[in-house]
Amino acid sequence: MKNKWKKGFFLILGIDLLIVLILLFLVIAPGTNNRENQLSKKPNGENVSFYIQSNKEDLNKLINYYLKKQAANTPIDYQIKLADEVELYGTLPFFSEQLNMKLTFEPEALKNGDLILKQKSISIGNLQLPAAYVLQFISENYKLPQGVEIRPNDKLIYMNMDQFKLKSNAKVKVNKFDLKKNDIAFTLLVPVK
Repeated sequence: MKNKWKKGFFLILGIDLLIVLILLFLVIAPGTNNRENQLSKKPNGENVSFYIQSNKEDLNKLINYYLKKQAANTPIDYQIKLADEVELYGTLPFFSEQLNMKLTFEPEALKNGDLILKQKSISIGNLQLPAAYVLQFISENYKLPQGVEIRPNDKLIYMNMDQFKLKSNAKVKVNKFDLKKNDIAFTLLVPVK
């Protein structure tokens, strides 16, 4: 019986010493720098995506900043306001007068990341003009950013987000565009290749 206990004791002592030696080796042995390994790893895919949550107030500032830059050399002035719907304000030349116009649109985010604005109402001074005519006039006379396509017969504006030119060739996809709940979300895709 003594022999079994003696063998068991030395077996446990040997296992304990082996564990201590392995731990000492792992602590003392030179390791690779984890930071260097992380930096050398390249992201998978061609883009890195960032989820952006926004609100109407901030988006109003951003949109109108870019509209002023885009339409700086055109005689026609217009601006966009995000309220419970998308509102476009501008003026139309009518003989020697300028008529104020207001168009309202209902936004809808598409699954492919694009945005459509469905025409809801139009007011131009006191005139009642067909929506298709006004949208056609805007399409022909207003300088619109690349990627904005006016479809007068469908009474909508299609915003192809892939065609918007952003710095560093980044792209934007629209996830949510609920103005009534002030719930606006985008995905920013930044190229890494």
